[in-house]
Amino acid sequence: MQFLSSMTLAAALVSAPAAFAQTAQQTAPATPAPAAPMAAPAAPATPAPVTDAEVTQFATAAVAAGKIQNDAAIAADAKTPKIVEAITASGLTPERFNEIAQMLPSDAALNKRVTDAAAALAPAAPTATN
Repeated sequence: MQFLSSMTLAAALVSAPAAFAQTAQQTAPATPAPAAPMAAPAAPATPAPVTDAEVTQFATAAVAAGKIQNDAAIAADAKTPKIVEAITASGLTPERFNEIAQMLPSDAALNKRVTDAAAALAPAAPTATN
């Protein structure tokens, strides 16, 4: 069951951030080009440390996103808004969800925290009785 939970989480992590990025690109209003050249871009900001509450929120959102992604009854074009809704319902902003998702490949400790939180959300597998 642990492997299945990890697979569901991995699928959600792969699909949810990309799906949100597509929604943001489709719905973002066009911004006019700046009239004057801007100063040199600042160094990318280091994401804030991920709290235990955010780990739980992220795992909740990722599991929900995985279920939505795998639900054949939901039309493909309806999945992205539902995933974004699941992310916000978890208490995270889609931007913070994406920040955390982008940290996972390079942060083994965070990855384990998220995987453990997702496993805790999964219902216990029934045991066979003889």
